[in-house]
Amino acid sequence: MHYRLRVLDGFLTGLTPIVREKLDIHLCMSIFFCNFAPKFIWAIMIEILKYCVPALCVLLATWIVMHKFYKSEAEKRLWELKRLSQKEISPLRMRAYERLSLLLERTTPEHMLIELNLGEMTILQVQQHLMRTIRMEYDHNLSQQIYVSDQVWDAILAARDQMVAFINAMAQQMPPESTALEYAKILITAYKSNGQTANDNAMLALRQEARSLL
Repeated sequence: MHYRLRVLDGFLTGLTPIVREKLDIHLCMSIFFCNFAPKFIWAIMIEILKYCVPALCVLLATWIVMHKFYKSEAEKRLWELKRLSQKEISPLRMRAYERLSLLLERTTPEHMLIELNLGEMTILQVQQHLMRTIRMEYDHNLSQQIYVSDQVWDAILAARDQMVAFINAMAQQMPPESTALEYAKILITAYKSNGQTANDNAMLALRQEARSLL
């Protein structure tokens, strides 16, 4: 080591003053960057972090607070819109329940037969009149399905299908010599003796769903 230093010193001694001055400057800079630059850079980075980390924490906290605030406001606005929408739709839904209840009532045998002049009609004519009445009533109230649930509307369709099948089955069971009046009496009596019908189930579903809105 000492030998190398003596060689370096002898080398520098043999150089001109200007060259030696430049070499000394480069040597000092090299020593500075090798020994002090890393510590200096770390010190600067630590100082930067002292200001950046708190700023980032404040920014993150602000973002969380604002996010919760806007989320709460959005939920409040959505609830308000739903409330206003429900306030407007509820009367329409209640009216739909009323109309569908009347539909079920009007498509019972007793109600459909009450105004017919059975003495001047045949069984086939009565049967056709009942089918036509049911079809017209359902066509007239078809748009009401958008205000009730799928379960309720399915129950109403089931009531219609059962009534059509019942009317046709009773007509086929009548003897050829039977009159329209006898057919009407059989329809009313047999329907009342059926117990819980699909019509009754649909009416029950309507009432339960309507009560859930009150």
